[in-house]
Amino acid sequence: MSFTRQLSEMSASELNDAIDDTNFPQAHILSRGRNNSVCSTSSTSGTSSLAAANDDVANGSAATGQSTVQATATVTGTTAAGGDEVAPSGPVRPRLILKSNSSIVENDGHENCTFHHDLELDHKPPTREALLPDMARSYRLLLGGLGENPDRQGLIKTPERAAKAMLYFTKGYDQNLEDVLNGAVFDEDHDEMVVVKDIEMFSMCEHHLVPFYGKVSIGYLPCNKILGLSKLARIVEIFSRRLQVQERLTKQIAVAVTQAVQPAGVAVVVEGVHMCMVMRGVQKINSKTVTSTMLGVFRDDPKTREEFLNLVNSK
Repeated sequence: MSFTRQLSEMSASELNDAIDDTNFPQAHILSRGRNNSVCSTSSTSGTSSLAAANDDVANGSAATGQSTVQATATVTGTTAAGGDEVAPSGPVRPRLILKSNSSIVENDGHENCTFHHDLELDHKPPTREALLPDMARSYRLLLGGLGENPDRQGLIKTPERAAKAMLYFTKGYDQNLEDVLNGAVFDEDHDEMVVVKDIEMFSMCEHHLVPFYGKVSIGYLPCNKILGLSKLARIVEIFSRRLQVQERLTKQIAVAVTQAVQPAGVAVVVEGVHMCMVMRGVQKINSKTVTSTMLGVFRDDPKTREEFLNLVNSK
C-alpha cells in the first residue's frame, strides 16, 4: 500500500496521530523576511539534514513504527580551511516533512481496494462501472420500499441514473495524490504565503448520504517548492468526492498539501452547508459549519495565522 493511499484512507483519529508538529522550532518563525528565512535543502559545505530526511521519505526508511509529520530545520553554514564549521549566516525556515515506515502492514488483499475506508469487501471489482447493475437493483428495491412503482414511466430508468450519479459523487475513491499532481511541483525561490480561496466543494455526508457543499481556502508557505495552483483545487476534489465528514475532509486536504511540497506550514479552512441539518432534523437553513486545520508555522505563529485568516476573509 502506498503512503499516499494510506493517508487518503486514514480516519480522523489516525490523521491526528500522524500529524505531530508540536515540536516545530519556534526560533524560526519570528520573522518571515526574504533575507533571513529562506529555506535551504543543501549546502556546498556539507550535507543538509533536510535533504537526508527527504531521502528517508523517498526510500520509506523512517526509523519509527508510525507515520509522523515532522518539522526539520536546516542551517546553511560555511566550512573554514581547517574543517571547522563557521556559524550559520542566519535562520532558515523549517519545512514539514511526512515520514513513513517502509514496512506498512498489508490489509490481507485490501491494499488495492479503492471503494471504501474499511475492510467490507473481499476483492476489488475490475472497474467501478461493474458495480452499476447491483447498485441499480438496490435503488429499485429502495423505490419499492418507499411505496413507489419502479416500473412506471418516470421511474423506469431512475435506478440506473441514481447508480451512475452516486459513482460520480464518490469518484474521489478512484483518485490518488500522485496521479492528480502529475509532476506539477516546481522548484521556485519563493518563501511568501500562497493562498487559493473560495474553492467550490461538493461532498456526501457519510451519516445520512445527503450532500454538503461549501468553499475551501488553502494557504501554504513554500520551502523552495511550489504547487501548480489548479492542483490545490484537484486535491480538494480527491477528498471531497467521497463519503465524508467535514472535520476529516479539512485535515486530509492539509496533509495532502504537506506531502506534495513539504512547506513550512499549511492552513485549510472549510465552510460548509450540510443538507442533513437543512432538510431534516433541526432544519436550520441558515447554519454553516466552519472547520480549520493549521500545521507548522500557521499553528505556531499567531501573526502568520492572522495574515492567512485576513486574506481568506477579505472580499
